[in-house]
Amino acid sequence: MKPLICLSATAALLLAACGPSASTQAPAKSSGGGGGRQEVWAAGSSTVFPFATRVAENVARTGGGRPAKVESLGTGGGFKLFCGGPGSAYPDIADASRPIKKSEFDKCVANGVTDIVEIKIGYDGIVIANAKGGPAYDFKLEQIYRGLAAQLPAGTGFAKNGAKTWNQVDPALPADPILVYGPPPTSGTRDAFLELALEKGARKLPAMEALHAAKEEEFKAKSHTLRSEGVWIDAGENDNAIVQTLEKTPHSLGVFGYSFLDNNMDKVKAAKVEGVSPTFATISSGAYPLSRSLYIYVKKANIGVTPGLREFVAAFVSDGATGKGGYLQDRGLIPLPAADHAAQKDVAKTLPIIAAPKS
Repeated sequence: MKPLICLSATAALLLAACGPSASTQAPAKSSGGGGGRQEVWAAGSSTVFPFATRVAENVARTGGGRPAKVESLGTGGGFKLFCGGPGSAYPDIADASRPIKKSEFDKCVANGVTDIVEIKIGYDGIVIANAKGGPAYDFKLEQIYRGLAAQLPAGTGFAKNGAKTWNQVDPALPADPILVYGPPPTSGTRDAFLELALEKGARKLPAMEALHAAKEEEFKAKSHTLRSEGVWIDAGENDNAIVQTLEKTPHSLGVFGYSFLDNNMDKVKAAKVEGVSPTFATISSGAYPLSRSLYIYVKKANIGVTPGLREFVAAFVSDGATGKGGYLQDRGLIPLPAADHAAQKDVAKTLPIIAAPKS
């Protein structure tokens, strides 16, 4: 029996809207668990989605029982649903391609979700890619910022970014138009791209580094605001759709997780960033500048209440799944070093509750 895998983020959100709403209910006093639901429910990152679905398939095949339900809503969308409250109307697990934010953690606590466990499952790289037949790119972080930021420093202030082609950003780059398909604001991939690419690129400019030192919030607002006007196009949470778009529009670029590159090498190729290509070795070592960690967040109160949740979590951190040479490596997951992997297996057993993040 195949697991129930919800591919439509829109449909999932509509279903959630029909259920209990955290905005219209009084917050629960304590985190209650997922009783009343007979299967594990995980929701969140589109990058973690293929890994979670593979684990769900394996657990259902080897252990029997009801298959897990896995939804691709984006990291932000997953946390929103996860933090909606305790009980069976909300997910047991949030899949995430970035750490939980303080604002999300506070929302969880306000709604009675007070027992969150963070488990790191591996690494991923954020890829900037184009069609196989397109030009080769080797981006510097500053060039990514100059090409995609809505406003750039000009004199004592800022001016609208008017660059139309990449060679207008830097003559060393191809003359193709600046057209990038990427994830929407709810995506952890987008959050990480803004932090790792645009923020770091912005700080290469003296004016932006000075702004960062003097007014960090204003710096973030300026460096995190992407261009619209047909330059950056939100392409939804389905990274496979971005790959298909790149095939149809060979002069465009796409931003998505390494696992989707790894599974589509026959269709697209990755740009270098600071002279480094995204590969298994460069991501695991941190040499590739756009590397990041991947997580699952678990409601401890649901362990022993939602049937199969303990087994699902144990399977996710098993040597056979996220260990070196595990079956998720074939799907593009970059495994943790052996000592770190062992530590995360211990977290899955002891289930320590995390404290509020600083930001």
